[in-house]
Amino acid sequence: MITEALIVSAILFVIGVIGVLTRRNAIILFMCAELMLNAVNLSFIAFAKLHNVTGQVFVIMAMSIAAAEAAVGLAIIIAVFRHFGTVDLANLRTLRG
Repeated sequence: MITEALIVSAILFVIGVIGVLTRRNAIILFMCAELMLNAVNLSFIAFAKLHNVTGQVFVIMAMSIAAAEAAVGLAIIIAVFRHFGTVDLANLRTLRG
């Protein structure tokens, strides 16, 4: 059970890293970052189950930080889209006012 959870966690993390490195859309970039955070949360739970530790506290903390990051990140993406008309990071070289 724990081995399978860690394998799934590793696969999710690799998919997130590939998405961050290859995509230029800001929304997809945030989705891949959230996917990597969820992979880490899954591995926290697996290791907590293995060592009989309370890893759930770390997962709840990481999920709350990820939710706050997603809210702020989406607000920034909406502001950038309203100003520039695109969320493609290749077109947004400078963010100076």
